[in-house]
Amino acid sequence: MPESNDTFMPDQNNSLDPTPLRSSVRFPLHLDIVLTTPEGECKAVTENVSANGLLFVSENLPAIGTPVEFRLKMPAAIMGGADDVLLHCTGRIVRHAEENGKLTAAAVIDEYSLKAEHP
Repeated sequence: MPESNDTFMPDQNNSLDPTPLRSSVRFPLHLDIVLTTPEGECKAVTENVSANGLLFVSENLPAIGTPVEFRLKMPAAIMGGADDVLLHCTGRIVRHAEENGKLTAAAVIDEYSLKAEHP
């Protein structure tokens, strides 16, 4: 079952207490990716992917604020077409966390282009 990204908006009665709002569907996809940063490459595995960004696991997380480029091969079943789709994305790292003993980072997607992959 897809999950949603959490974006936080302050409660109108308490601006210090953020309330999570769902902004886009997250798909629990575990895809091998390589993120290119100004410091070099970072090998990672996605935990989930949405139209706005992705959450990934890596032994070497890029610093928050680091610009990244990466490619994702999205399965045809997720994209609603007959062919897999290759997404070329540019974005930036927006947060780090530790989840279930794994180091994770979230990257927001600022721009992307896509290309259908024919078998």
